Amino acid sequence: MNTRRRPVLPRAATAATAGLVLAALGALSACSAGPAGSADSAGGGTGRYDVVASFYPLAFLAERIGGGHVHVTSLTQPGQEPHDLEISARQTARLQDADAALYLKGLQPSVDEAIAQSDVKTKVDAASLTTLETHGNEVGGHAAAHDTRPGEESGGRDPHVWMDPVRYAQLAAGVGRAFEQGDPAHAADYRKNTAALVKQLDALDARFKQGLAHTRTKVFITTHAAFGYLAERYGLTEEAVNGLDPESEPSAARVKDLERMARADGVTTVFYETLVSDKTAKTIARDAGLKTDVLDPLEGITKKSRGRDYLAVQEANLKALQHALGAE
Repeated sequence: MNTRRRPVLPRAATAATAGLVLAALGALSACSAGPAGSADSAGGGTGRYDVVASFYPLAFLAERIGGGHVHVTSLTQPGQEPHDLEISARQTARLQDADAALYLKGLQPSVDEAIAQSDVKTKVDAASLTTLETHGNEVGGHAAAHDTRPGEESGGRDPHVWMDPVRYAQLAAGVGRAFEQGDPAHAADYRKNTAALVKQLDALDARFKQGLAHTRTKVFITTHAAFGYLAERYGLTEEAVNGLDPESEPSAARVKDLERMARADGVTTVFYETLVSDKTAKTIARDAGLKTDVLDPLEGITKKSRGRDYLAVQEANLKALQHALGAE
């Protein structure tokens, strides 16, 4: 993940700004700009339940659960790092026309403020639909394995719950209930679609369990600790390169630490992500004599993604882990 730090406005100032934008730009919500499904398109007038999702994992849930009854837009564009999102005036105004807003509180501060100040009737905080845990101080025993960005985590909690199919199914169930309540005319379809998606996620969980049950090693290296929930679910240990910008070189001390760990635990691969540079991963791999591969945190789908949706990319992640860990 991109670790470039952006200045964060004081909460009061940010909230005040969001309020002013809503008051001054409410008329913009009636404008139609951008293709259908983009963050700037207007869903009003479609006759469908209008949902705004903060980033891809929540947009995927809305689309699969809502089916033809919903119009879904994402505030985070394909290829855009969701942590870096600064919501625009048009996007803020866009929320005024939405019937429902899906977000994960603490992940994108500007989205949190805009939704809090909006008049959206149904506000679904994904963080409230499951349990968030602290993985940053536990990964590989290192004190700062998960670099903390302002707003990324609340109280040190790891926001990447969607990487665990079981917790993601919990999010799906919560979104389904919210749609049923917000659009009761189509409640039966929402229940049916939610059940079908949860069944697919349960099957994905079973494939991960079986596929990672017997491996030569349980340790894997990533350039950022986005896979703590996945590792915890399947008895693995994630070693993250902490405190490094993906564009910078890792410290000699950290590389030596990783080399020792790799030899001791039989690690073969350094994983990097599709939305950021692979420079850090390749530097570490070269110095430690390891290979590199992609482990996708599913924060957005692009042409570089190994699949067209959440389920397909997770299958690719499973294969990458099996290969790197030496699955039997």
